[in-house]
Amino acid sequence: MLLSDSHIHTMFSSDSEENPVNVVNNAISLGFKHICFTDHNDFDAPLEDGKVMFDLDFQEYIKYFQNLKESYKDKINIHIGVEQGLMRSVADRVNSYDSAKQLDFIIGSSHLVYGEDPYYPEFWEKCSAKDAVLTYYESILDNLGCCHNFDVYGHLDYAIRYAKEKDKNYSYEKYKNIIDRILETILSLGKGIEINTSSHRYGLKDSQPSRDILKLYKELGGKIITIGSDSHKPEHLGAYINEAKELLKE
Repeated sequence: MLLSDSHIHTMFSSDSEENPVNVVNNAISLGFKHICFTDHNDFDAPLEDGKVMFDLDFQEYIKYFQNLKESYKDKINIHIGVEQGLMRSVADRVNSYDSAKQLDFIIGSSHLVYGEDPYYPEFWEKCSAKDAVLTYYESILDNLGCCHNFDVYGHLDYAIRYAKEKDKNYSYEKYKNIIDRILETILSLGKGIEINTSSHRYGLKDSQPSRDILKLYKELGGKIITIGSDSHKPEHLGAYINEAKELLKE
């Protein structure tokens, strides 16, 4: 079975310290034939301790990974991607990103809900968890209406990683109408979605997105799905990739 990981972070992301060379060597030792680096770029991300976060130095990034790709071309297929944070307030910058088409792949993700990050407990303190998740999905639909420069939409139910009880009370049925609209919009744009295998390490009871969302995506005619570990540390690389493949076969 071909081993591939299409969602990997390194020291170029503010939330990782992993050296890309270590990632490549680790991937080779695990028998991977293909990996795609997708470091974070989130315009207008909130400051952390006064520091600018997720502001990728694009030219340095491209130069570094083009050299790495060339160095390992006989051992593993390396693709260069970005995980781009989508948000209406920065739509023009998102849509004009990489105008020279130097990237192989762009994951479009919602990390900020109208400027607020579900990662922080404060996001969940302003209303019920149900309403907070609904607002998150509403922001995705809003983002899709203005941000089109991406290939697949990443971790579609990202926010539930950080809910107070995670996905204990979460179900697709509670948000069916808006999730249907999100998937229909993704398909109308000719984009795909990803299975993000980090659901396992976040202790979620289901895949991310959930099985019900994956089933609906297929029923609606969806055919583009990538699988990524959302790796930030050595032990994350390739984790649960084969389980995700079996889920897709099912």
